[in-house]
Amino acid sequence: MNALQRILLTLYFCILSLVSVHTLQAEVKLPVIFSDNMVVQRNKNVTVWGWAAGGEIVKVEFNGQRGQAKAAKNGKWLVSLKPMTHGGPFVMKITGKSNTITFKNILIGDVWLGSGQSNMEWIMTNTSDAAKEIAAGNYPKIRLFTVEKETSYKPEDDIKGGPWLECTPHNLQYFSAVAYYFGKRLHEELDVPIGLINSSWGGTKIEPWISWDLMSTEDDYKNLNPAEFEHKANEGKKNQQRYAEALKNELGTKEQWYNLNTDVKGWKPIQLPGLWEKTEIGDVDGVIWFKKEFDLSDNFHGKQLTLSLGPIDDVDVTYFNGVEVGGENQYNKDRIYTIKPELVKAGKNVIVVKVIDHQGGGGIYGNPEQLNVNSGESSINLSGEWQYKTSVLTSDFGIKDVGPNSFASLLYNAMIAPIVQYPIRGVIWYQGESNTYAAHKYRRLFPMLIKNWRSKWGYDFPFLWVQLANYMAPSAQPSESDWAELREAQSMTRSLPKTGEAVIIDIGEADDIHPRNKKDVGIRLALNALHIEYGKDVVYSGPAYESMKIEGNQVILSFSNADQGLSTQDKYGYLKGFAIAGEDKKFVWAKAYIQGDQVIVYNEAVKNPVAVRYAWGNNPDDANLYNNAGLPASPFRTDSWKGITEGK
Repeated sequence: MNALQRILLTLYFCILSLVSVHTLQAEVKLPVIFSDNMVVQRNKNVTVWGWAAGGEIVKVEFNGQRGQAKAAKNGKWLVSLKPMTHGGPFVMKITGKSNTITFKNILIGDVWLGSGQSNMEWIMTNTSDAAKEIAAGNYPKIRLFTVEKETSYKPEDDIKGGPWLECTPHNLQYFSAVAYYFGKRLHEELDVPIGLINSSWGGTKIEPWISWDLMSTEDDYKNLNPAEFEHKANEGKKNQQRYAEALKNELGTKEQWYNLNTDVKGWKPIQLPGLWEKTEIGDVDGVIWFKKEFDLSDNFHGKQLTLSLGPIDDVDVTYFNGVEVGGENQYNKDRIYTIKPELVKAGKNVIVVKVIDHQGGGGIYGNPEQLNVNSGESSINLSGEWQYKTSVLTSDFGIKDVGPNSFASLLYNAMIAPIVQYPIRGVIWYQGESNTYAAHKYRRLFPMLIKNWRSKWGYDFPFLWVQLANYMAPSAQPSESDWAELREAQSMTRSLPKTGEAVIIDIGEADDIHPRNKKDVGIRLALNALHIEYGKDVVYSGPAYESMKIEGNQVILSFSNADQGLSTQDKYGYLKGFAIAGEDKKFVWAKAYIQGDQVIVYNEAVKNPVAVRYAWGNNPDDANLYNNAGLPASPFRTDSWKGITEGK
């Protein structure tokens, strides 16, 4: 091929490339939120938008209506059709100059957005009575859409995820359980199609869910530039690639650190259980090996053992005397492994655990009593001093936190902003566990998020949330609690219009931050929606503290939402969960009883009471004030004394 031929061939491919780009730009394209099986919001303008070649005319036909728009120079176009009543199925046709897109099986009904962290994300498969509930989950007029996890330093034009799916047992398995139970109850009560969008991410704080125009006014962010952080993140991708390669060739596995015949040097002492972020290891992710040598007496020799290590965050591979005996990939699951008799010997025995942490806390972190070996007759506790050796750490590659909590607005930009033009009926929210350390600040951030999202959609839709469940070990004595302060911040947000709260301090689990009973959570949210948004005459809330008065050594409490009457779940009629204090601010447990629609609280030792608290703690597991509809009272305090998170 001579020089002239090469030039002509190059020109040919350049022209072909330009034609291909022009053709691509000329084709009409819509965001992924539009697909077969979608639900569009009834009684609001049906907004359809997308991209095409600049100046191209795009036509939309749907349910007897027609509209068209001319694409702007940047290719964006939007068609708005008049509001429609519920019904379907319908077909939507979008026509451009060179292509036509058709969406089928569309319903008009109510669209609800579910968002937050892991308890909203929690899928049906991992809930109570999962097999039974999933098998019965055949609702053709309920549609499901899951937004994929993604972060961005600037608002994106489109999300990742979808498509819309009909609610069938197969499609329901991996959908948000809270959102499903909420939508199912609404569908049954209203007999209208329900669309459910799940846009949530486990372990996330509230800050990444708020747009930058607001978060940039916060003291923590006002002097920061997202573009600089994005640049650093992009620069760090090479380090991420090196780190990923190191994980594939992880040294401990390669050198068989679990093998009793391997001479491994450099182990250091560490106290277990406990997250390694709280030790000299620090806030890093990666692979760390742990080793425990211990002696067994002759009566253990040759017997089958049960090895308990408690929960491990995130992944473990566990060895006993050089042989792999188990492994799990679930950060909140207790590790309980069977040790075969032939591995058990009198004298020195060795447990080696390879732990892989992908994000957040890492390590063997349960309670001391959970670390043990048990023969059925005897048990040896394994808590205390272990040895550890690092293998691959993010810090080795200069990698800092690049997850969803590493900067404000990352999730709003990628998982919310692209769909604010898609009309919805309202939002359900389950988040707060990751903000308990700064619960007092949540008083400002939570209302900020609600107002933020409403302003972006352009109207004040209902915003309903789940108050934090009871969690961790109950306190033996009345004490301060960051979880209680976060619940208080949530309850205070009810001052905003069209808001509601589902109280679930009676269905949490002390040892699991993810209660498996998601059905009651969804139903209690739905009761709020039925009353607040749909005007139904239903009891939607448990008793809420309203006022107090002091008579002698007794405090008399009055409640709203008590018109159905107050009750207790105790078979003897005793109220629990109340504490009382005098001017010394020292709370003690109190006696309490129901008198009409009020509660009388006292303790003989407190002659001049000034304050009462109810269900104030991480896990107020014995709190039992309800209304006669079976809904629990929200935790509260009558004082405004400084809490432990104020100023954080």
